[in-house]
Amino acid sequence: MQHTFPSLTYVDWLAQVQKDLKDPGAYETLRWATPEGFTAEPYYTAEHVGTLPLAAIQAAQRTQPGWLNAPAYTIDATDVRAQNTVLREAIANGADALLLHVPADINLSLLLNGIKLSDTPVCFAVTGNGEAFMAALQNVAPYQLRGGLMGPPNQPVSQLVNSLKKAEESPQFRVIHIDGVVIHNAGATATQELAFTLAQLADTFDQLTEAGFAAEQLAAKTTIRLAVGTSYFLEIAKLRALRVLLARFGAGYGLTATPFLVHGETSAFYEAAATPYTNLLRNTTEAMAAVIGGCDWLTVRPYDAVLAESVTEFSQRIARNVSTLLLEESQFGRVADPSAGSYYIETLTHQLVEAAWALFLAVEQKGGYANAAGYVREAIDAAYEAKRTAVQQGRVLVGVTKFRHDEGSTPPTPAPIAAQASGLPTRRLAESFE
Repeated sequence: MQHTFPSLTYVDWLAQVQKDLKDPGAYETLRWATPEGFTAEPYYTAEHVGTLPLAAIQAAQRTQPGWLNAPAYTIDATDVRAQNTVLREAIANGADALLLHVPADINLSLLLNGIKLSDTPVCFAVTGNGEAFMAALQNVAPYQLRGGLMGPPNQPVSQLVNSLKKAEESPQFRVIHIDGVVIHNAGATATQELAFTLAQLADTFDQLTEAGFAAEQLAAKTTIRLAVGTSYFLEIAKLRALRVLLARFGAGYGLTATPFLVHGETSAFYEAAATPYTNLLRNTTEAMAAVIGGCDWLTVRPYDAVLAESVTEFSQRIARNVSTLLLEESQFGRVADPSAGSYYIETLTHQLVEAAWALFLAVEQKGGYANAAGYVREAIDAAYEAKRTAVQQGRVLVGVTKFRHDEGSTPPTPAPIAAQASGLPTRRLAESFE
């Protein structure tokens, strides 16, 4: 005998909530006034999704599953041969790509010995003259390169123009890098991260189209890098919202496709130096949110990256294996846009898109990201203070404000926080509570 269940409406669910909680006003206490500028409901139904531009949201997402596991390494000139060995071992043990923070004058012949950049994509985050580094790289690796160049913030447009010209023969080597991580690490909300990252992109596109480049050329050479924080569903929606915003942004330049590369990185802002093993849990959920949200590259930070001591081989291997586990054992690499159709995620994605787009337009009205620096800084500072206040008033930071195991002993020493060349501060939420 076949049983059918009656379809339930939003009003039906509301009545059930009031009945179960024995309070006609209980629903209002379950609504969440988010820091993003909108209210999240305690539940959603098909009625909510039916009012969304669902086709546009889903059309903007990735159509191919999978991502590149891209661990990060900081390179110095002390022992380049040893660092080359570390990189080759990483590639042999799960790394699909590399993110290397390097000085401009590094010995690239030694560093890249045995690493073929036409097979393994490498993104170079360079301190110094990015244009000169690009020329040196092509001398060492004169074939078609894969990966990219992350030049220093606020580099002259002339350097970026020359880097673009040098990279013309390497279609899969991207030299325009828009860094939302610095915005996240200053304490921004997700809405601010999306809006201010998009504003940086607009400034860059305006300058380079004026220099004679077509928008199609620029999009294919652009990487957008975002940090992924601890608010699991919000972070999934954030990456999905970014795709929708990029499609909307590209349409303004007449683009029919938006081949931007999205690089997700687990958050340094939410890491704890006290009880650092808790960072393993944060990194895992952040990485999972990043791949469900549809990143192209994924960088998982080692759990001890926040400490003053050197990152260990063990922690680097564990970080690399988080991505491998999600891909090989959890099977997330088999499905593109796995959260599509979720009432909550689709609604949250749309709300983030609209809130971020409105804030982006407000920045544009002030003359763009560079001209609105004071406005941007003030907004982020307020967001950070709100987060600190929430912790002071009882929000739990696991391993910091609660569930610490180091009480009565000397906790590990946090690494000093370096200033950002972007002009924004680098912060950690747990820092003042450790």
